[in-house]
Amino acid sequence: MTERIELYPGIRLTVFTDSRFKQNCLSIQYVRKMDRSEAAMNALIPSVLLRGTNSAMDLRQITLRLDELYGASVSPISRRAGDYQTTGFYVSMMDDRFALDGESVLEQTLSFVKDLLFDYPTENGGFLPDFVEGEKVNQIAAIQAELNDKRVYAVRQLLKNMCREDSFGIPRMGEVSDVAAITPQELLDHYLRIRRESPVQLYYVGSAQPQKVARCLREMFARERRDYRPLPDHTPLKLSGKQDIRERMEVAQGKLCMGFSTPVTNRDRDFAAMQVMNGVFGGDVTSKLFQNVREKQSLCYSIGSGYYSAKGVVLVSAGIDFDQEPHTREEILRQLELCRRGEISDTELLSAKEALISALRGVYDTPSSIESYDSAMELGGSGLTPDAHIRALEAVTREDVVNCAKRLLLHSTYFLEGGGSHGAD
Repeated sequence: MTERIELYPGIRLTVFTDSRFKQNCLSIQYVRKMDRSEAAMNALIPSVLLRGTNSAMDLRQITLRLDELYGASVSPISRRAGDYQTTGFYVSMMDDRFALDGESVLEQTLSFVKDLLFDYPTENGGFLPDFVEGEKVNQIAAIQAELNDKRVYAVRQLLKNMCREDSFGIPRMGEVSDVAAITPQELLDHYLRIRRESPVQLYYVGSAQPQKVARCLREMFARERRDYRPLPDHTPLKLSGKQDIRERMEVAQGKLCMGFSTPVTNRDRDFAAMQVMNGVFGGDVTSKLFQNVREKQSLCYSIGSGYYSAKGVVLVSAGIDFDQEPHTREEILRQLELCRRGEISDTELLSAKEALISALRGVYDTPSSIESYDSAMELGGSGLTPDAHIRALEAVTREDVVNCAKRLLLHSTYFLEGGGSHGAD
């Protein structure tokens, strides 16, 4: 059972009541408009908050406190959803039914999370410098680690150029230079602004009754001085000029990425059909790209397509020998043309639908997957439940897939080839 409750203006709670699990979960997400000037700070804030509170001044004390709460855990959240970016915590805690002597693990854990959110140590009008500098190092390392995965790097480079005029081109963790420039004072000022202005999305999965969860969370936010400012709606994708980008590095394998655009997003009636179309085209091992470009023609070592439904972007990514680039490009476009002409076998259509439906049926298997799915759907503006989503996928026809394929247009490409000195494969 799902119930949505408005706790305060701009603070919304969703409760998914389910008694199957020994572990409950709660996500607390402040929602921001994705903006280049603050993306790095939004990603950094939850990690800094997790470094210590005024009553638990270091990681050791925080760990001991969580151990006392029957092994609860608190993790940083920084997610992208269309034009939005979130920042906050994901909390996992034992269900009250399994606690000793009738203890309320929920209430005790939320009391500690409240300290993490609001009772942090400060110095000279900012967060503690050691906390900030330590987490900046970690975030910069995470950004730079993308260089070690050339597929991820190639995708990022294509999106940065293809979506240069859109929020989707902004890296979720910011750029290295953005992170390096953050000061403790700037970060705290920004966090106070987030607390004051931002919508807050709360999502709980567990056996507790909705009104009990609502009462606990109302108490958590009761003393916040808010000036809530609603976010603008998601906007259509704003594409930059078409580009065919080439970059050289010392790599053993080329990385080809081809970026396509579609007007179909997760807020459109054809969303499910577009998902199936992507599945037929390149979404899994039964797809045209995998079976033909990789298996039959041996043009690549790996290939697949991904549909970024919040903004209407489909990316094809392939690992290839350098001299196979022209042929691989041509064959990828040929497979898309086959989809447009309706040359889709019953097996291809059924396999694509079954893969998507199987994943949706697995949503209900864990608290974290329930939270992740529903949170993404709500933030993305779709609001589809897994059951409604499955029914929509089951209803997709070959004609629906053909129509979606015809609306998918090549925009830009990126090719990472050998011969440079910026990294290794």
